[in-house]
Amino acid sequence: MPCLVSRRSAAPCESLRCRAVPYRATPRSATPTVPRRAARATAVPRFAVPLHAGRAVPRHAAPTAPRSSGRCGRRARQRVQVLRALRSDPVGLEGLRAAALGEGGLCPELRPQVWPRLLSVDPCNLPPRPAPPALQDHRDRGQVLLDVARSTPRFPPGMPAEQRRVLQEQLAGLILHVLRAHPQLHYYQGYHDVALTLLLVLGQRRAAPLLEQLSTHHLRDFMDPTMDSTKHILNYLMPLLQRESPRLHDFMQRAEVGTVFALSWLITWYGHVLTDFHHTLRLFDFFLASHPLMPVYFAAAVVLHREEEVLGAPCDMPSLHQLLSRIPRDLPYERLVSRAQELFQRHPHARLSRQHHKSIAIQSFGAFQRAASCQRPDAVLRRQRREPAGAGGDAAIPLPAAGRNPLVKVAVWGLSATLGAVALAVTHTALDWGPEFLLRLF
Repeated sequence: MPCLVSRRSAAPCESLRCRAVPYRATPRSATPTVPRRAARATAVPRFAVPLHAGRAVPRHAAPTAPRSSGRCGRRARQRVQVLRALRSDPVGLEGLRAAALGEGGLCPELRPQVWPRLLSVDPCNLPPRPAPPALQDHRDRGQVLLDVARSTPRFPPGMPAEQRRVLQEQLAGLILHVLRAHPQLHYYQGYHDVALTLLLVLGQRRAAPLLEQLSTHHLRDFMDPTMDSTKHILNYLMPLLQRESPRLHDFMQRAEVGTVFALSWLITWYGHVLTDFHHTLRLFDFFLASHPLMPVYFAAAVVLHREEEVLGAPCDMPSLHQLLSRIPRDLPYERLVSRAQELFQRHPHARLSRQHHKSIAIQSFGAFQRAASCQRPDAVLRRQRREPAGAGGDAAIPLPAAGRNPLVKVAVWGLSATLGAVALAVTHTALDWGPEFLLRLF
């Protein structure tokens, strides 16, 4: 099926259908008049509002996979694959993982629906929105506020200052909310980078349960009161390099460079060291669908990819540490993702560890997977929530619908002229969630 874009439009399909289209904010005083031709030929500027788009799965029956080829066809087939997995009972978790691990990762508009399922979070039973940081107290509150204040470079370029300040306040409230709910967790510098990525994609309310799940499972070893568990996770790196390239391993051993260069990679899921937010999102797709040690395997893939560059550097600790700690901008991320998966298959983590250490993340992953495989689809969860309400129970809090907000109406009207049939259905249903930031600013 060819892309459903106007024949008169010269805009490429990539800018209209295959990327997430953010919403254009319209002032109250302005009358929304969007010429059809202009709407079809002009791409909406990115990051006009936060990246989270809310619910991203249409309610109608699952469409058949289009026959179009290329990137547009692959994205369309992925939408169909994800839709079928989300509607199956129980949820087709393996299909969602396959989509997240596949080439290019998830479509941007699908992440808000797939990420919660990968972490076994019920999207129909969200907790209340975290309180502002001024209303929360915690032993690490001062450090959290300092790190959040320094997080400006991590926001997408071109984001308005007012919008960034609101998001920074939400970020601090989100982090403190998780730390207060789990007193056994200890904040570390770099934790806010992971939280920020979730906030930009999902919004504060839906990011809160995902950050809790990550903190109590995948990131749990980094949140101990000491660095012992973190050092143990880092110790998986050198045995991987030794099995793949003894020459590279011996060179790094002679230089006594250690593994500290990869510390910020692991504890931030590379969010602190990558300059392109698109690459950060791609790796989050990969890590959310994988074993908690997959960031270590990806680090090994990066070092092995740069083997000749490393061997050509001076064999001393300062020079090699400076070289390795800086990740090049032109890395072939898809090949590295594939290689990391191959390394995980060839070298199971149980054979790499030379010392016994009780890793909470590793030991709890089996139970975490079993719980995630028993999730019910949204339609069943909504029906289960409505039945007690009809019997006299507490009614569910209604979500903001598209028809209750004029700005959402404008967004739907403008997008309907540019998106194809599948993407339009996805985006139209996404607006049922009502982006909280749009409602707050305007």
